[in-house]
Amino acid sequence: MKTLGLIGGTTWPSTVDYYRYLNRLTGERTGGAMYPRLILYSVNFAEYKALADAYDWKGIADRLSAIAVKLETAGAEALVLCANTIHIVADIVSESVNIPLLNIVDAVGLAIKGRGVRRVALLGTRYTMENEFYQNKLLGYGIETIVPKTDERNFVHDSIFDELVHEVLRDETKQRYLELMDDLRGRGAEAIILGCTEIPLLIKQTDTDIPLFDSTLIHATYAVDFALAD
Repeated sequence: MKTLGLIGGTTWPSTVDYYRYLNRLTGERTGGAMYPRLILYSVNFAEYKALADAYDWKGIADRLSAIAVKLETAGAEALVLCANTIHIVADIVSESVNIPLLNIVDAVGLAIKGRGVRRVALLGTRYTMENEFYQNKLLGYGIETIVPKTDERNFVHDSIFDELVHEVLRDETKQRYLELMDDLRGRGAEAIILGCTEIPLLIKQTDTDIPLFDSTLIHATYAVDFALAD
């Protein structure tokens, strides 16, 4: 079993989900009390939020790269960035180390392709929806990506930072998400990517008949596949 180096705290509620999924999935695959070997570096989210608000992606890349080197030195055999947005700089971070970075968009792309879906809608932070790193990489899997309109993007972004990162789960926010997803289906989306690791705290597949791709669970599964591979 390979050791995974996790960069978490972006935010802590979704990092808890990563830890839960990684342990649960490993146990289900192996049986008994076998759990994954993990090294977690949890950051101060406020620092990264301030940098993102200033669109200082170089500052974020520099910090994450330094952490990646520490995790590799500590014995990590692969990196897992426990958030979607920071994958904007994933390629830069990957270049700072000699171990693979298990990219969340690759994981999601493979999952979508495996279901035969060709057109998806992406929900996430404003940075994720507007920077096109998801859209560009998914094109390589033959998948077209659409995003909500400007006011809808603002709603999703604000709900993440004003509510979900604080574990505030409101019925009225859920209802608005469901209405938005129906609208996106009307625009041609065959499925929805929950492309922020906090959105699955609020929205579950049981809430809708629109196929959902939970990026947190998909990424954790992808990491377990890597860790347990021969």
